[in-house]
Amino acid sequence: MPCISGTFDVIIRPEALSDTATQSGLGRLSLAKRYHGALDASAQGEMLSARASVTGSAGYVALERVEGTLDGRHGSFYLQHSGSMTRGAPALSVTVVPDTGTGQLQGLTGSLVIRIEEDKHYYDFTYDIVETP
Repeated sequence: MPCISGTFDVIIRPEALSDTATQSGLGRLSLAKRYHGALDASAQGEMLSARASVTGSAGYVALERVEGTLDGRHGSFYLQHSGSMTRGAPALSVTVVPDTGTGQLQGLTGSLVIRIEEDKHYYDFTYDIVETP
């Protein structure tokens, strides 16, 4: 499985919650990303978050649609995020939603690791493209 690395820029904006979720204590954010490197793509998505009463504890889920080129193959796919922080200790899983690859990215599987160093965002993306039946 190839593993590629690069940087990305992200703009996060607060969004209004649905009428049903207004009293839930959740936060809702929109995501706009630009990936650089072997993944040359833009992405849009949404995040829901919850903060615990304990400092440094929280959780979030997000989905983003990524469109562009991956190692020269054009198409789109979805990434699913599930993150938590337990008293400052982070845990994050970001995976390709099965069977969402389009164009030359049909059959895409994989997982992405996000690193933030000195306020700069980096990704490491391990992926495979398998022939679909």
